[in-house]
Amino acid sequence: MTGKPSLRTPLHDRHVALGARLVDFAGFEMPISYDGILAEHRRVRESAGLFDVSHMGEAEFRGVGAASFLDRLTTNAVDDVPVYGAQYTLMLNKSGGVIDDLILYRLRDRYLLVVNAANIEKDFEWITSHLPQDVDFRNLSEETALLAWQGPKAAAILQGLVDADLSPIRPFAMAEARLRGIPVVLARTGYTGEDGFEIFVKADDAARVWDLLLEAGRPEGAGPAGLGCRDTLRLEKQYRLYGQDMDETVSALEAGLGWVVKLDKGDFVGRDALEAQTRGGVPRATLGLRVIEDGRWIPRHGCAVLAGGRVVGEVTSGTFSPTLLSGIALARIDHAALDAGDFAIRIRDRDAKATRVRKTFV
Repeated sequence: MTGKPSLRTPLHDRHVALGARLVDFAGFEMPISYDGILAEHRRVRESAGLFDVSHMGEAEFRGVGAASFLDRLTTNAVDDVPVYGAQYTLMLNKSGGVIDDLILYRLRDRYLLVVNAANIEKDFEWITSHLPQDVDFRNLSEETALLAWQGPKAAAILQGLVDADLSPIRPFAMAEARLRGIPVVLARTGYTGEDGFEIFVKADDAARVWDLLLEAGRPEGAGPAGLGCRDTLRLEKQYRLYGQDMDETVSALEAGLGWVVKLDKGDFVGRDALEAQTRGGVPRATLGLRVIEDGRWIPRHGCAVLAGGRVVGEVTSGTFSPTLLSGIALARIDHAALDAGDFAIRIRDRDAKATRVRKTFV
């Protein structure tokens, strides 16, 4: 790789030993793949894949005002999160643009917020600029490692390593446990569309947990997985990626994330702007498109999207789907063209026909 990023996760040595192809991602030296994106994609869909996502940021909130503060700062209803529960949510600016998309976790005596790696400094500056005196905020990013263990066999393999019964832990629930004696927090969340767990562990213990999972998973065909297949997996499920499918110039409603916006919960940052869009009409929309010609035509970020032969927007995320063997994309277009029905994506000067796919591709 060219240029040396300044940051490495606690698992960097493990990636090097496995022969990973490393890239600079959000200032971290991260594995894009180990033995090929397609092989790792299938591994996660069929067995289990282990991702190092320790580049993500983590913050802890304590105090009597923590819940009400987080409710004012985010779009979803914090009161709906039970103890040992989790919630997907957004943090907006005053114009309704997305500062970041987040996962909020509630433990017995505190809240844990996970933010995107590229946004750690920006997010935490925004949070502290609004922080009231009755809330204690701590940045736990450097002392915390995060592993994503994802796939249909992930839970069964993990069960053999931990001292907690995983069967009662439903999606977006969590538990504190020990993995071969190592304290961990297990959350049934992820970014692949498969079952699995995200595992919070102290940075000093991360390598041991990584080794134990890979050793236990090897007989089942499980193994490491890099950021390359993480992207193809999430796009097959139409999961948004910050910086491509949304940013501070794109409202939560334009990003197609109105389902995590609770306008009736009370005031929060960005609420007035979203209410105005709701009344006056959302100018842009996000939709999924699948290329209906052969798999040679792969849409990429920035490709023009057409409806009725007229450019109406552009691809925000595009890739080749290893499951469908065709090109797939998320696109942001003029809202008025949303129901056009005759879409095409301009790929290498050719307008490849595409069909709208609601919810998920796979």
